Amino acid sequence: MKQILYERLIQYILENQDRFYRVAYSYTRHQEDALDIVQSAVCKALEAHESVKNEDAIKTWFYRILINESLMVLKKRKKILLSGDGLEQEEVYYEKGYEQDDDLVKELNRLDLDVQGIIKLRFFEELSLKEISCITGLNLNTVKTKLYRGLKQLKENIQEAEIWAN
Repeated sequence: MKQILYERLIQYILENQDRFYRVAYSYTRHQEDALDIVQSAVCKALEAHESVKNEDAIKTWFYRILINESLMVLKKRKKILLSGDGLEQEEVYYEKGYEQDDDLVKELNRLDLDVQGIIKLRFFEELSLKEISCITGLNLNTVKTKLYRGLKQLKENIQEAEIWAN
């Protein structure tokens, strides 16, 4: 049974590696960080594969690992920026095929990290609210509330930006 789950996990990872990269990249906006996150998440998932109880949980379980890895990288980056040990400004890299409307991304990045994550998972990864609830560990109603409040705030921010642009 465990061997079958392990093989399914490997198959799932191979089939969805582009999606995982896209999620990690949406958090970090840096190619190397996104690649490191995916690699680290895959390693952790393969090491802990025995903790998966059933095949249906693989998707949400892996996304949780991936998002936690992404958030850890952001925390580390924030600490490095705060210490400011003479680091040079990193050049921004734009991945072909992963471009998004800059204004939308800019306004999305103004939201709280947990709200950003919920919106990205819902609309960029097309996950159900129930799956997002499992991934984030939040109650389903909390996910719904954060999603709808976040979308409302995003709409207001975009409208405000358009007013200032005119």
